[in-house]
Amino acid sequence: MGLSPETRYARAGDRVHLAYQVVGAGPLDLVWVPDWFNHVELQWEEPRRARLLERLASFSRLIVFNKRGEGLSDPVPLDRLPTLESWMEDVGVVLDVAGSTSAAIVGESVGGPVAVLFAATYPMRTRALVLVNSYACVTRHDDYPAGLPPQARDKVIELLSARWGGISPLLNAQAPSVVNDDGYQEFAARYQRLAGSPGTVAAMIPMLMGVDVRPVLDSIQAPTLVVHRAANNFIPPAHGHYLAEHIPGARYVEVPGADHFPELGDADTLLGEIQEFLTGIREAPAPDRVLATVLFTDIADSTSRAVTLGDHRWRTLLDDHDRAVRRQLERYRGHVVNPTGDGLLATFDGPARAIRCACAISDAVRALGLDARVGLHTGEIEQRGDDIAGIAVHIGQRVSQAAEPGEVLVSRTVVDLVAGSGIDFEDRGEHKLKGVPAPWHLYRVVS
Repeated sequence: MGLSPETRYARAGDRVHLAYQVVGAGPLDLVWVPDWFNHVELQWEEPRRARLLERLASFSRLIVFNKRGEGLSDPVPLDRLPTLESWMEDVGVVLDVAGSTSAAIVGESVGGPVAVLFAATYPMRTRALVLVNSYACVTRHDDYPAGLPPQARDKVIELLSARWGGISPLLNAQAPSVVNDDGYQEFAARYQRLAGSPGTVAAMIPMLMGVDVRPVLDSIQAPTLVVHRAANNFIPPAHGHYLAEHIPGARYVEVPGADHFPELGDADTLLGEIQEFLTGIREAPAPDRVLATVLFTDIADSTSRAVTLGDHRWRTLLDDHDRAVRRQLERYRGHVVNPTGDGLLATFDGPARAIRCACAISDAVRALGLDARVGLHTGEIEQRGDDIAGIAVHIGQRVSQAAEPGEVLVSRTVVDLVAGSGIDFEDRGEHKLKGVPAPWHLYRVVS
């Protein structure tokens, strides 16, 4: 989860100011044209989105921006909505102010038609074109069966307009891998609220759904990559096939996964295709085994508290607990792996930050009238998609089980790695951890 780079403003015409950022110093300029209603700063707070942007910036000079009417760019009057042409002009404005004469234009979803129009209109400024989970047209026509029937399109418009800023009713199709992740859903709802107001969204979505760039596809001269998730049910692969078949010389690549948002699921494979297409080099795959600090939390005496409070009150308290824990994990850049009963498992790339997060979690939970057992261990973990495994995970769980209510307990490995950090420990002696060979020395963190 990275800090947002500096946001600057470019002027489009006499009145409109566009928020943009420039990240990285690679030999290739790359403009990322985002999906509808983006927030150029807040996107860096979502760890997976930040990793996607950082990966792009590792081989390019990445330019990200808010189109007029969204995020930190100037709002637009509801009676004078932007057009696809004006959004295309926004791309040119940020290229000019960033000092770029030619760039790779990458369009994500709704940003795809904007990128297509720019590439067709300004071939000398378009070094390459990449379309990610995108389309040429939303509505079904006799010669475009991939589109939605008018009644289905109108239903999507209704759902998006009515539920903007809340839990999306389309999340099952847009982001199936996180549909049960309350933390992600809360962030996504906040992201929507800050990216665009309900009135602006309700006015713009019909315009967005009416976009049709099919007539300009055969005018594109730039080398083009169309990359699409194979099981994307929100914008199905048939849309990608159409783009590739009608853009001269375009290459179509289908990657595994069902998430429409490119940062979710197996983002590395999708990004690898983009990097190889633009640079000729594919970054080595991420290692399956990495060193990490694992953190386990568990609510002490949860069964008796549930019986005392009753199902409804206990569920409410548990929701408050989950929100409090995830806030601290976001604050200290922890990565949630999965829930574990009345707690969860998270990983950190630094043991000192993991300890400080554990103490913050303990304090936050105590403020709710609960006590948490928290255990930490640092070791090599095996990455299995979105899950992790290995003896280090097993040890971390056993350490948490050895903790007293309200206590943060760590292994000797953690203590050794944070020497000089100013964190104090109390020796809790040797413990026999179930299923782990030989006794382990454990220590209590002294807040």
